Amino acid sequence: MRRQLVLAAVAIAGLLALTATPATAAILVNASVPTSLTVFVPCANGGTGENVDVSGNLHILISFTINANHISGIEHFQPQGISGAGELDGIKYQGTGVTSTTFAGSLQNGQFQETFINRFDFIGQGSGNNLLVHETFHITFNANGAVTVFFDNFSLTCR
Repeated sequence: MRRQLVLAAVAIAGLLALTATPATAAILVNASVPTSLTVFVPCANGGTGENVDVSGNLHILISFTINANHISGIEHFQPQGISGAGELDGIKYQGTGVTSTTFAGSLQNGQFQETFINRFDFIGQGSGNNLLVHETFHITFNANGAVTVFFDNFSLTCR
């Protein structure tokens, strides 16, 4: 699935290259967006888990660069003051972390790489109710389009 997304991104970038000026670099989005969500925290409420309702701002930064033979970009999402409380026990939580994707590729051959990093933490009052979600994904395609590096490390921890 990710490979299909990567190949689609390369195809779109190739189409953009046909209409691009010799070098184009742009910040497409740089905004702080009000966010409200409910997250199930399995380690909350004495380990039985509960929904935690949080709100605050989410900083979003998206940039894209393209020139005659190269594309690259970033997507960056970071909570700003996201906090809330458990629906059952009322314990307060703070949302922290960062989610970031970087990519770079050649418009002359199949060389491409993408890295996705997600550090999503819900930190609660007291001990044993912190939810830590960490993922690092990377894929590299060589000039022939063959995958030369691939890993997806994921962990979900309660502390």
